Amino acid sequence: MADVDPGSTPGLKGGDKKALRETKKHRDELFELHERLYAERKRSLLVVLQAMDTGGKDGTVTHVVRNFNPQGVLITPFKAPTPEERRHGFLWRIRRRLPEAGFIGIFNRSHYEDVLVARVHDLAPPAVIERRYGLINEFEKALVRDGTTIVKLCLHISYDEQRQRLIDRLKDPNKRWKFNPHDIDERARWEDYMSAYGLAVARCSTRRAPWYVVPANDKVYRNWAVTMILVETLREMDPQYPRPKLDIPRLLKNLRA
Repeated sequence: MADVDPGSTPGLKGGDKKALRETKKHRDELFELHERLYAERKRSLLVVLQAMDTGGKDGTVTHVVRNFNPQGVLITPFKAPTPEERRHGFLWRIRRRLPEAGFIGIFNRSHYEDVLVARVHDLAPPAVIERRYGLINEFEKALVRDGTTIVKLCLHISYDEQRQRLIDRLKDPNKRWKFNPHDIDERARWEDYMSAYGLAVARCSTRRAPWYVVPANDKVYRNWAVTMILVETLREMDPQYPRPKLDIPRLLKNLRA
């Protein structure tokens, strides 16, 4: 995390205007790729979003869904575990919300909360948290083996950018509902969170389930970067429309009768 400047725009040759043009240009392609994935019904795509408060998770979800057929998208915002969820292993609630074949699943927060918040707030013994990295890797390895492609996006904003976004929320009556005084308390643990994020990315970024640390101070760039990652991922998946064996002449004749 320390190696990534939240205010940088790597890969973008041009400013926000070019980013907006390119993002818009890829919408039709993303929609078609998702249509093919949905029709094929053999594989799924899981998009994991993690960020500090005000990091842009909700905005990214809105941006991503705009590119897809909503009938084939499953969005799950993971909050603090319920009493029932606490009675099970930390991956139990995650398994219940995995996308089925043909679907794109979007996790707004995820199983990584159990090595992020849990580490920062000492919600579990250090040995338990250490074991979770391995459990996460095995879990994701099994998902990939079973046909789920995983894209993990860490939306990285700076300490100063978060302050400004919290101020903007307080000043804007239409955004004030999103403000939580607890967010100010969490800012005091910023360095602890950066360390926890760095560990999670280092321990759990694999060839099959990579982490992408996306500089997210610039929202236009963030959306462009996420779009490009998803375009490249779906192109690589290369889903195809099914080719059912049908007697087309006979069926057309029957329809014209």
